[in-house]
Amino acid sequence: MNMSACFTLITVALILTVFTSMAPNSAVPEEQVVVGEEIEHVRVVTLNRPRQLNAISPELVSLLATYLEKWEKDENAELVIIKGAGRAFCAGGDLRVFYDGRKTKDACLEVVYRFYWLCYHISTYKKTQVALVQGISMGGGAALMVPLKFSVVTEKTVFATPEASFGFHTDCGFSYYHSRLPGHLGEYLALTGGRLSGKEIVAAGLATHLVPSEKIGELEKRLISLNSGDENAIRSVIEEFSSEVNLDDESILNKKSTINDCFSKDSVEEIIKSLEVEANKEGNRWIGAVVKGMKRSSPTALRIALRSVREGRNETLAHCLKREFRLTINILRTTISEDMYEGIRALTIDKDNSPKWEPSSLDKVEDAKLDLIFQPFEKNLELHIPESEESRWDGKYENSAYAAPN
Repeated sequence: MNMSACFTLITVALILTVFTSMAPNSAVPEEQVVVGEEIEHVRVVTLNRPRQLNAISPELVSLLATYLEKWEKDENAELVIIKGAGRAFCAGGDLRVFYDGRKTKDACLEVVYRFYWLCYHISTYKKTQVALVQGISMGGGAALMVPLKFSVVTEKTVFATPEASFGFHTDCGFSYYHSRLPGHLGEYLALTGGRLSGKEIVAAGLATHLVPSEKIGELEKRLISLNSGDENAIRSVIEEFSSEVNLDDESILNKKSTINDCFSKDSVEEIIKSLEVEANKEGNRWIGAVVKGMKRSSPTALRIALRSVREGRNETLAHCLKREFRLTINILRTTISEDMYEGIRALTIDKDNSPKWEPSSLDKVEDAKLDLIFQPFEKNLELHIPESEESRWDGKYENSAYAAPN
């Protein structure tokens, strides 16, 4: 069900290591984690870690950024297509990378900095982009889909932002994207990790088109043969392959009234209490799984996620990414909690699905500690987002204070 607790999904998405079949037209050399192709005026970038569900790794971020910067500056490049090898688009951050670096201070700071910086450039890219999204598109992986001019999903696509369930927070720009969804759907997605199907992703406004999976290969060929970045021409081609979006009766998007009422409350505690009241009403059996999932999530992470999305409502994408960077670095440094490492342990290391959160309940999460991790860094230690077109590709990690020799 779309409303079921997200732990099973996360376990499948982040632990599954072998796919035996590849999606059509996705065969690329296995040794390259990102493959870039230049075909006249079209550029195709393939995320190529199929056995890891194309999870975001340091090398993947570096190569992807290199291609995208090169192509934006290339006058011959007009259209950029982004896709994933195998049966996933991108499952988000490689949590084992974070876990393995837990005992070394700021071991993962560079990849975090580079990817958040890249998220801004993807969202503001100057060339026409099309994402062809098959299978899982989760967390940071969905940041390669949602902001694009054209994002094509299929009936096999699954979207989720499940970070709170393993002690993390809604990042990679999603405090911005979620805060702009209709009503309080963004809070629902951030706090529950609820899954959306392909047609729900389009109906929610997180993707632009739904295309049957068997037509994706042919659509890619047509886009390449179009050999143009003209948005009207690209839209026309995609619409030739698109299916009408008709939501199932049980879709979470048909529960807007309840979601808006419950997830508009001021605190996570009030949201849960409101859901529990609604669960007793006829037709609301779906709420039980939602409440169960939230109660299994990190109390600290839930409170961080709610506050972050709420703050995002009144901020630009650049401001949201800067805040998310601070939160992530503080979480990785265990400034107020070790919940993220405990969540990863329970999900991907010991696989017991029984994390021991500290603190263990929402009422024990101190406001003062939350304030601490939301505080701005010193100016030179913030994520540097370009402030003008002339300096659009400035602010790279290697020119930051973090990369300076000690």
